[in-house]
Amino acid sequence: VQLVESGGGSVQSGGSLRLSCSVSEYKYSRYVMCRFRHAPGNEREGVASIDTDGKAYYGDSGKGRFTITQEHEKNTLYLQMNNLTPEDTAKYSCAANATYSWWPNLHQGAVPRFQGQGTQVNVSS
Repeated sequence: VQLVESGGGSVQSGGSLRLSCSVSEYKYSRYVMCRFRHAPGNEREGVASIDTDGKAYYGDSGKGRFTITQEHEKNTLYLQMNNLTPEDTAKYSCAANATYSWWPNLHQGAVPRFQGQGTQVNVSS
């Protein structure tokens, strides 16, 4: 399984970006899909996730600003990020795992079964 990410870049504060994560696995719907980020000097932080029933969950940093969606026909996960601030600057990664088992220990270095290469998001003030 390969996760290919795109959509990162540089924006000014208040701007928007949409991150994409394409999964090379026809059984995409079997995975819990997650987005996390890692900024230098900080722990890894869960941003958003969507389970196999399509229910979305958000970390505190993304609530009200980020929306996670998916297109099963394209095996693709999206993260729409609005009203970005410099505090959102980080490397954003896509992850796929059969369950959420690794998620609670994300900040302690737990890793998912599959992970993308990450995409950098830079937000300037």
